[in-house]
Amino acid sequence: MSAKPVAAPTTAPPDPFRLIRTRAYAMLLVVAAILGVPISAAAFGFLALVHELQSLAYNDLPRALGFTGTPSWWPVPLLAVAGLLVGLTVRHLPGNGGHRPADGLMKTGAPSAVELPGIAFAALASLGAGAVLGPEAPLIALGGGLAVCAVRLAKPGISPKASAVVAAAGSFAAISTLLGSPLLGAFLLMEASGLAGMMLGMVLVPGLLAAGIGALIFTGLGSWTGLGTYSLALHHVPHAEETDIAQFGWAVVLGLAAAFAGTGIQRLALFLQARVERRTVVATVAMGLVVGLVAFVYAESTGRDASGVLYSGENALDPLLSESAGYSVATLLVLALCKALAYCASLSSFRGGPVFPAMFVGAAGGIALSHLPGLNLTSGFAMGIGAMCVAMLKLPMTSVLLATLLLGSEGLTVMPLVIVSVVISYVVTLRLVPSSAAVPPAPDTPTGAGSTGSRTTGSP
Repeated sequence: MSAKPVAAPTTAPPDPFRLIRTRAYAMLLVVAAILGVPISAAAFGFLALVHELQSLAYNDLPRALGFTGTPSWWPVPLLAVAGLLVGLTVRHLPGNGGHRPADGLMKTGAPSAVELPGIAFAALASLGAGAVLGPEAPLIALGGGLAVCAVRLAKPGISPKASAVVAAAGSFAAISTLLGSPLLGAFLLMEASGLAGMMLGMVLVPGLLAAGIGALIFTGLGSWTGLGTYSLALHHVPHAEETDIAQFGWAVVLGLAAAFAGTGIQRLALFLQARVERRTVVATVAMGLVVGLVAFVYAESTGRDASGVLYSGENALDPLLSESAGYSVATLLVLALCKALAYCASLSSFRGGPVFPAMFVGAAGGIALSHLPGLNLTSGFAMGIGAMCVAMLKLPMTSVLLATLLLGSEGLTVMPLVIVSVVISYVVTLRLVPSSAAVPPAPDTPTGAGSTGSRTTGSP
């Protein structure tokens, strides 16, 4: 008689929430909450300093030199000087000046303490002089780096996984209100990091806590100082008409146009970046001259202020939408083209983030197309933002939320159109971009701890 087979003992599946129930994770939440206060205050100070530098460079300095206003040629020498400062920083200080914006919004790890001064200085020189980049990437790096440095000072033996969670919390706090909502900033970081499953939950909870506290600190400091919260916001949103077949057709058109435009911008920026890195200092000065000259050409050809081309475009979105009736189609097309060219040059050499200029280029293009039959102004504005953001960032969910939450209640009306334009733009962009560059590689550590990478060599 044959022996009956013995069944193998069954093992219970691992509990995915076991780590979150531990005392160590509770302490991690306390640390994230505590760090949210000074890091968000430091981020607020960084944004306030950028604003003051821009005002000093373009308002106070020309008047101090005897000009009655800011000459239209003023950005040319100013951005050349900024290019010299950024080039020297990238060439000689540790950390390579921080994240290279032409590579997209990628997380490559929290910078070390020795790299933080170079990242801060390169970003201040770029943004303060009017380079066409946003503050989000430097804030993400500085927030994560400061958080890790603080924790390692208090506890030198902290594990790499805990250090990565702390870095994420610092980044969440630093951009807590920059995009208009702590939740939107958190979503941007999560989608850019490519986290999922248990690791997503482990990082998300401390990050959201730090972001919520950071938003309170931003609001309090904005009220106390009278400077505001430096948050992306629209105050004059026209009524959006109900969606129809014609507008869905425009969603396809805008998605296709943004995919080709965004791919062109990124390819040109990467082409220029490879040449800038061969002679970092000289080439960065040259790119500064290009940005200044493009702004000068826009001002002279349209009779409008060069500031329309300069800066990230974050603060210019509201007046662009509310005053769109005062722009001709030709002026809007020149604005979008000049902003895109200055964006390319800035991406290739200066230091900052790629989000806000992409939003502005898309918004200007969408408003220009809204002069044609069948496309509502608010719908064109929103679809342009979403489609161009996904073409530049490769983050479809974040792009939809950026374009719709920004519009308040009108965003619900245009959301189906934005989704169509974003999907079209995303799919076509991935077909146009080589597979090796279509999606950023997954980070080795979650929203990472560690170094930003080795410095790029190059001759001055």
